[in-house]
Amino acid sequence: MRRKKVVNVLLGVLALLLVVGMAYQFTPNVGSLFGNRQQGTPALKVNGQTVTAEELETVRRTNPVLGSAESGVLADDFKIYIVAQKVRQAVLTQGAKDIDVSRADVNAEVQKIREANNLTDNKAWTDALQGVGLTDAAFRQQTRDQLAVQRKVEQIQKTAPAATDAEARLYYQLNPQSFQSDARIVGREIVVNDKAKAQQLLAQVKGGADFATLARQNSTEFGDRGGALGPIENGSPRPVAQVALPSEVGTAAFALKDGGVTDVIGSGGKFYIVKVEKYLPPAVKPFEEAKADAVSAVNDQKKNAAVERWLDGLEKNAQIEVLDPNWKTENPTVASVGGQKIPYSDVVAQVVQNQQFASLLGQVPADQAAGLVNGILKPQVVETLLQGYAAPLIVQKKNIPLAGTRQELAAGLAAYGARDVQVTDADIQKFYAENRTQFETPASATVSEASFADRAKALAFRQGWNGQGSFVTAATKAGGTVSERGQVSPGTAEAPGTLGTELEAAVFTAKSLRPVGEGSLSDVVKVGNRYVVAYVTDLKRAAVQPLAQVRDQIRDQVLAQKKQEAGQTYLTSQVLALNPVNNLQKVLAAQQKRVAAAEPKTPAAQSPATPGAGSTQGSTDKGTGSSSTGSSTRGSTSGGSTGSNSATGSGNATSGGTTSGDTGDR
Repeated sequence: MRRKKVVNVLLGVLALLLVVGMAYQFTPNVGSLFGNRQQGTPALKVNGQTVTAEELETVRRTNPVLGSAESGVLADDFKIYIVAQKVRQAVLTQGAKDIDVSRADVNAEVQKIREANNLTDNKAWTDALQGVGLTDAAFRQQTRDQLAVQRKVEQIQKTAPAATDAEARLYYQLNPQSFQSDARIVGREIVVNDKAKAQQLLAQVKGGADFATLARQNSTEFGDRGGALGPIENGSPRPVAQVALPSEVGTAAFALKDGGVTDVIGSGGKFYIVKVEKYLPPAVKPFEEAKADAVSAVNDQKKNAAVERWLDGLEKNAQIEVLDPNWKTENPTVASVGGQKIPYSDVVAQVVQNQQFASLLGQVPADQAAGLVNGILKPQVVETLLQGYAAPLIVQKKNIPLAGTRQELAAGLAAYGARDVQVTDADIQKFYAENRTQFETPASATVSEASFADRAKALAFRQGWNGQGSFVTAATKAGGTVSERGQVSPGTAEAPGTLGTELEAAVFTAKSLRPVGEGSLSDVVKVGNRYVVAYVTDLKRAAVQPLAQVRDQIRDQVLAQKKQEAGQTYLTSQVLALNPVNNLQKVLAAQQKRVAAAEPKTPAAQSPATPGAGSTQGSTDKGTGSSSTGSSTRGSTSGGSTGSNSATGSGNATSGGTTSGDTGDR
């Protein structure tokens, strides 16, 4: 257990760098991500830097997702992904070669890592490194490379231009939820140490006594200002947010949206009564109040865009040479828009990094998963990537003051297209009528049942027991068999309840419950061959929240839905105006044909009379692998994905030849 923990720590040691809003994780277990000069069979050269087959195989071997298919189109996809990721990692390291990282900087970083993970003992440190296939020197080289990339990114970010007033204002207009104040109340409280006294004071408040006067005379908190929750300004308490009150007290007070007085609420050994004089719902701050935050957000987007452009340049200019034919990949242009080519590796990366895809692989065989992915997920990914690649062109053409990466620009355009969406009262009423179950509190009750073999005995017990003493004792004495069901709710056709149809109806639907003691008795109902009486306590009938109580909630839901629809409609129309080309089906068909041709041929079955005949070779291409690292900024997140972006720049090189990093068809 200890060794596993140490290994896991080391796997995350280098996951420090945040670029373009997503993590570029460089972890030692996936081989030479930052220049660990591993000996082995040369497979690729990236701008002259060798990547070995062993490094690529390590990537495949250490990720259960990419190791889940050894043949077929998924295995081919995985090989494309591995190569693209390794190319990216190589060009990142090369792009930061001009950054000076001193030996002292590396030593300090390594020492922090060792101390933080209780690995100051040299043997423990060496053993931990060996567990992930590293030496101390290799780990220090990786640390040096990562620090260099981190500093290079910071250097690139500093070159980004500052946000303009127009950009900040538009960001503010399109993202009101980011500048919304918390709900607040104007109110007063009475706080005492004795519950009985609190109950007495509450009774006086309900009887018409002045709350401020009672607070001044009795409250242990804010008594000097009549229990005002906030300081007095112009004769009235200043509004306060919910965090100003203990959790239980705040929840009760902020539920009084129409004002009023809470019950006595205990918290931390004290007892509270809160009077809400005015409820102030969340509201968007004025621009001048929110301007600094808006400017900061746009500045971050511009920094992200600067880094994305840097990465694009590194990948575009990469020279890739394939040395091992086993690691040759096909990476055609899967789509294009406005002169921008989208490589197939972008699509593959989106799929591989999708959590739903990983879940799918755990449920169905790889060949079946491939069909589902090709038919559903990849088309969605391509459409999303087209939007991302088109976004900068649309923004420039329409002169919209948006900033950010392709993904951020696409999101900004969708928000821009939905900026005038409004919610009408008719929209709210329609949603409420169509979704009443969403606002329903289901019925519930605590139920015990007594089952009798004879109907007459069941009727006699129902009429004779007056609620005194124990139901269990009384029913057993009367000849019944008791089952305590506890708290139950009515079932549905899809999920039947625990009581059974007949008894459930007697408890929750019938109007003939007989009050006894602290509860009530149901009618006698026949269940199978026996006769049952239910003892019901804590019965709560089903209730639907009134529209007035949920109007704000519905407004928010409907507004979000309408904005999403309007935004996607606008963005789709703008992309279509650029005449995008989607080659996905052609690419998938070509891949299927190529993969099928490469599969080992099974010899024809020979006659059973021939001993030893019919043997076939079962080996398959194992050019697949894994990598949870190095997610690219190229492209945007597909529907249902986790937000990781695609792998590009692997090129489509031929064995033994040098090619550029352009990922178009060759």
